[in-house]
Amino acid sequence: MYRVWYSTESFADFIIDHTILANRTDVIKNKMYESDANRPRDFHSTPDHIRKILYLDACDLIVEKDNEPIFSVEVTTEAGTGHNAFQRFARIAASVENGVPAFYIYPEGVIIKRKNVSPRWDKINPLIFRALESVMNIYQIPALLYYFPSDIAAFADNPQDSPHLTHKGLRYDQNITYAGCPDSQDAEMREMFQAINEILNLTENCGVANARNRLLSNLTIRNRRNFMQEQFTEKANGRSAAEMSPLTAVHRLPTQYLLNYLSQYEDNQYHVGELLRAREYTSIYQINASFRGDPYPGALSAIDYLCCREGKTFEDRRDNLVLVFGKVDTDEQNHTIQIINENGSTITDFFVDVQSSARHNLLVKNYHELKNYDIPRYLMQVRYGSTYSKVKHIRVFSYFADAILFPDGSLWRDA
Repeated sequence: MYRVWYSTESFADFIIDHTILANRTDVIKNKMYESDANRPRDFHSTPDHIRKILYLDACDLIVEKDNEPIFSVEVTTEAGTGHNAFQRFARIAASVENGVPAFYIYPEGVIIKRKNVSPRWDKINPLIFRALESVMNIYQIPALLYYFPSDIAAFADNPQDSPHLTHKGLRYDQNITYAGCPDSQDAEMREMFQAINEILNLTENCGVANARNRLLSNLTIRNRRNFMQEQFTEKANGRSAAEMSPLTAVHRLPTQYLLNYLSQYEDNQYHVGELLRAREYTSIYQINASFRGDPYPGALSAIDYLCCREGKTFEDRRDNLVLVFGKVDTDEQNHTIQIINENGSTITDFFVDVQSSARHNLLVKNYHELKNYDIPRYLMQVRYGSTYSKVKHIRVFSYFADAILFPDGSLWRDA
């Protein structure tokens, strides 16, 4: 039996009706709830094998066979320059980290219109291809990007003439059943459907586990992977990865600079643990802004795979990964750093967001205080704590960062 977990039912129908799932009679659909923070009345009813993929953020669709997830899909129509291309990267990473192939539908370009300014294409940041390749190299699971259909190929130099200007140059399916979905007749979508069918056929013939092990050798998937690498080279136009956002905001320093900075928290009873000390260098992601979420959580996860990660867990990093809200100044004389508050960066905002998530916490209640519908949710929280109850950006920041630094406070891992 196949089960399609969806956030939007029209998109579930879009995937089912354009793949070989349409020919099956054993396909059922279920609504997918984002997190305990967003849907506290419903999320606990999500099966554990699906929750594991949602631990960072919820993708748009997951397809499973006999309670084994076999692929996920994420779709967006956002403009792709700078950090924005990585806004949903944590969703892709969470899927692939759990051994589930991920498809990412993203526009090659979106038309931006501003008052008194001619329309222009806001084009995809090519570094997204390098980040997806890094994830595939580590987990040996496909993470493939397909372009959301648009007019960019035909109207690259004259976006004002795009026949879909009112839709930012994007082409949507004409069938009302698939409202808001990409044009299913576009070549990119047809190629994606073909790749999904390859996964479905392999799963039917070999079983879920064996199919996963064979996916990267599949010719259709290999061709797409090669295309993505070609797209990076073409769109980079001679630039190195380090010249692209968000890597332009990353500073690599000897770890001793970080340890010297954190020494202000050490005394006779406490010293910073071995995890940070074990790595010779540290990559610092500087966000010179007040504390907030998107697009920074996804960018942080991408930086991990682009700059730090060599294995499947955060322990398998060559460099420490440090997130800084504030401006980082390097003190070469004293081999340390300073963090300057230029835009209202404060650790208080981090704590406020964590504390706001505590309202979803049932663990402080006595049994007689629980409603009947709270009881299974209570048991979920006993098992997983606040994993699913925290807001997304807190979950992602705390999962990926070895340390989070502010001008007025710091957080770090010891192990």
